[in-house]
Amino acid sequence: MPDAGLAERARIEQDPGMLGCLVTIVPALCAAQAATTPAPLSERYDKREVRIPMRDGAQLFTAIYTPRSTGGPWPILLRRTPYSVRPYGENEFPTTLGPSRELEESGYIFALQDVRGCYMSEGQFVDMRPHQVDKLGVAFDEASDAYDTVEWLTTQLDDDNGKVGMWGISYPGFYAATGMIDAHPALAAVSPQAPIADWYFDDFHHHGAFFLPHAFNFLAGFGRPRPLLTTERSFRFEHGTPDGYRFFLDLGPLSNANARYFKGQIATWNDMLAHPNYDEFWSSRNLLPHLRNVAPAVMTVGGWFDAEDLYGPLQIYRAIERQDPQAFNVLVMGPWPHGGWARDDGTRLGNVSFGGAQSAHYRAQIEFRFFEHFLKGSGEHGLAEANVFETGTNRWRSFDAWPPREAQRRTLYLRTGERLAGEAGDDESAFDEFTSDPREPVPYTQAIAIGMTREYMTDDQRFAERRADVLEYQSEVLDSAWTLAGPLAAELIVSTSREDADWIVKLIDVFPGDAPDPEGTPAGVRMGGYQMLVRSEVLRGRFRESYALPKPFVPLEPTRVRVELQDVLHTFAKGHRLMVQVQSTWFPLVDRNPQQWVDNIFEARESDFAAAQHRVWHSPGRASRLEFTVLP
Repeated sequence: MPDAGLAERARIEQDPGMLGCLVTIVPALCAAQAATTPAPLSERYDKREVRIPMRDGAQLFTAIYTPRSTGGPWPILLRRTPYSVRPYGENEFPTTLGPSRELEESGYIFALQDVRGCYMSEGQFVDMRPHQVDKLGVAFDEASDAYDTVEWLTTQLDDDNGKVGMWGISYPGFYAATGMIDAHPALAAVSPQAPIADWYFDDFHHHGAFFLPHAFNFLAGFGRPRPLLTTERSFRFEHGTPDGYRFFLDLGPLSNANARYFKGQIATWNDMLAHPNYDEFWSSRNLLPHLRNVAPAVMTVGGWFDAEDLYGPLQIYRAIERQDPQAFNVLVMGPWPHGGWARDDGTRLGNVSFGGAQSAHYRAQIEFRFFEHFLKGSGEHGLAEANVFETGTNRWRSFDAWPPREAQRRTLYLRTGERLAGEAGDDESAFDEFTSDPREPVPYTQAIAIGMTREYMTDDQRFAERRADVLEYQSEVLDSAWTLAGPLAAELIVSTSREDADWIVKLIDVFPGDAPDPEGTPAGVRMGGYQMLVRSEVLRGRFRESYALPKPFVPLEPTRVRVELQDVLHTFAKGHRLMVQVQSTWFPLVDRNPQQWVDNIFEARESDFAAAQHRVWHSPGRASRLEFTVLP
């Protein structure tokens, strides 16, 4: 959430209930909540602050909140975070404690911990600290820190029931996921929410393409070193303009970031620029191979419109299914941006309405029941294998597997005349061509924003359709609804006049021209003809065969490029159309590819950036297409 500012992001991660009433929920709803607000936490909980020793001697600062009411012993809910457990001081209390008010009022001990090297915890902080398979002597990682914390809590507290749960959103979601590896026997239930799984595909890289404003804005604050224990850190970075497109275009080659702003002081930024390919630096930070012997119950949560971490939830769920089939392992995917289930009411994102307060449903009917069942033995959890929200129809659905077993494979081909059709064309020389100029890149949004907006993933794409450097392909008007469920991918046959190119593919729901405005549509917005972005992804072309071994294109030679998009559950209603857009710049969301070959794009010079002619082929032997599955 970089557009909220880094200090704001840290506060939101620490207090996920705050953003809803401050920003996104309508005033009437806030007033209704205020009328039912329970007594302050200081009247309902006792607080103590401790330093929990790890196996190497480092002590991690932990705030423990215990219910004052009778009814214990209580299970423990643990959240480990790099964003601070403020406020500090045993007489100082936050606004909220847990994942939800329902859990906060039900009776839990909450343990909130600054992770190693952050704020008041000792040690050195390492971004996405690599997992150590063999922990000899005092070797440690985030999994061992979680294990040692659970061990201390369950042996040193007097009023717990011996069961511990973990949760966290975003970076804390990563700590929940890594904390359940080789789980402590007392760790009974874990919910990684919007977790990072592999930073080469989550957050800052997508198939090798660099998500520029997200990385720059986050690391400009959070990436600065913490030399001493502290209760406060400054995350402010002054861009000098609200216009991110202009700021990052004026920045020029990414090597200018250190010269102008960072001065070599941000270690993770330096590491990213030094490792453009998927080498050991990145593979060591891939959590997925290590998800074995996890906690007995896992509920991974994500948002279909999470601009930061959509890859992580889907892949963590899949990895546990493969590697630890004995675990209770379920997936929840809702109509949310990053962490939206805890931060707003889930009624809409941008201009698109979801038909009601979906976040309240999740917190009361899914999350609450999960922890109550596995930590207290209270009631049935009622969860299916996959608990997923279907956009387009705006309804929750349950499946016994994800992707759904009954989904059937379909293909649509990119055809001459801007068409999507069920069969490939018959013209052997058919292609569409456009000029891609990195000096005048396609914007990723119409909004004036300094970073990556949450709303871009549902934005109207008509602004992009009108550009000459964006290709579009539309289906016929649908005579019945199509529900796409599961993975989708674009198989493109492309060529370029130079040696490198990015390939961006967008799947779009085109509304009829006379489409009504659903309840909840923002004032002044008209949905007639709206082109709703449903899913989008980018592949840096040099990585089309290997993320570790980049390879230039042979100029003008048709070449296969496969762009894997993330999963989807969306219904294209009767009377709508499917659209695919293809382009090669997406700025400043993705940094600019020079298109002339350089070994490391992060070291490119201004003179390396050049326009190129790109072709997308759709002849019988070179049939570019979209592959997906639909529910019958």
